[in-house]
Amino acid sequence: MRSLSDTLERLARLRSVKPATSPGSILKKLDHFGGNPGALAAWQHVPKQLPAAPALVVVLHGCTQTAAGYDVGSGWSALAEDYGFIVLFPQQNRQNNANLCFNWFNAADTQRDRGEVMSIRQMIASVVAEHGVDERRIYITGLSAGGAMANAMLACYPEVFAGGAIIAGLPYAAALTVPEAFDRMRGQGLPGTNSLQESLRTASRHDGAWPTISVWQGTSDNTVVPDNAAALVAQWRGVHAVPEQPTQIETMGRNLRSVWHDDRGLEAIELYTISGMGHGTPIEASSGYGRAAPFMLDVGVSSTVQIARGWGLAASFERRGQPHASFSPEGTVKQPPSSAGADNSIQSIIEKALRSAGLMK
Repeated sequence: MRSLSDTLERLARLRSVKPATSPGSILKKLDHFGGNPGALAAWQHVPKQLPAAPALVVVLHGCTQTAAGYDVGSGWSALAEDYGFIVLFPQQNRQNNANLCFNWFNAADTQRDRGEVMSIRQMIASVVAEHGVDERRIYITGLSAGGAMANAMLACYPEVFAGGAIIAGLPYAAALTVPEAFDRMRGQGLPGTNSLQESLRTASRHDGAWPTISVWQGTSDNTVVPDNAAALVAQWRGVHAVPEQPTQIETMGRNLRSVWHDDRGLEAIELYTISGMGHGTPIEASSGYGRAAPFMLDVGVSSTVQIARGWGLAASFERRGQPHASFSPEGTVKQPPSSAGADNSIQSIIEKALRSAGLMK
């Protein structure tokens, strides 16, 4: 376990980073959304042309960020304005966490109907009631600590969400203290697959359909290392009853998209591996959605657009839910072998696909 002095030093460095500024934010404050046991703030954007029974996307910022700053960087409210869905942005308060991180490692904030997850659930209920949201089309996404908290919401309230997208995040219930949180971020002491899956199953009494899961990870992320992406996939494989190996791998330039289909042939889990990307949300400024900023990385791939397409919220070549749909016309689909031998971890599968595509020696 990392020493306490090292942990305190890291926290001090994080506190010296100022939250990203957000000139021109169009978000509006959401007040009076329940008892708010987690003492969070809430912001939203409702498009001018709101259709009947709109979809809702919940977006969670990362450490040192604000709701408005993450929105400007990611482009979610701009996309919502163009395509007619609502976005809700929970926001952390410094009284809860000096670095503005959602407390994904605190059991009091990540158990059903307690703390921060309960506050976010109350925000969702308020927006649903006020705007007549289609409760079959509620989604959640987040970056880093926000990604870990998005995963906590998916675990605690799986009946609420149709899908979730976790960017540089961590598995549910992987850490219970600040020192453990730092260790898990570096891939140290991550629970095994059985433990991860048990934590997910016992987070609620859910016995219905489970949300689809999209995981995004940069290969050069040294803040939340790629082992966490593999652990996230492993955590969700159990409830979706999918094999350890992906059933489909697609190359997109130097990047990869790995897909796990369920027994109906539908996409249950996907993993985007962004080559050379560090810690942050992948954006494509030229798409017109989002702009580069700290932890908002212009790598030529808009996670915002692709996630919205996957959920059927924005124009797309294909919509998730079609059996074995290809990601995009330029993607090269590679089917993994039926047997990968003993070494069939996600990392080895990705490396084999990269070598096959000539992207890795």
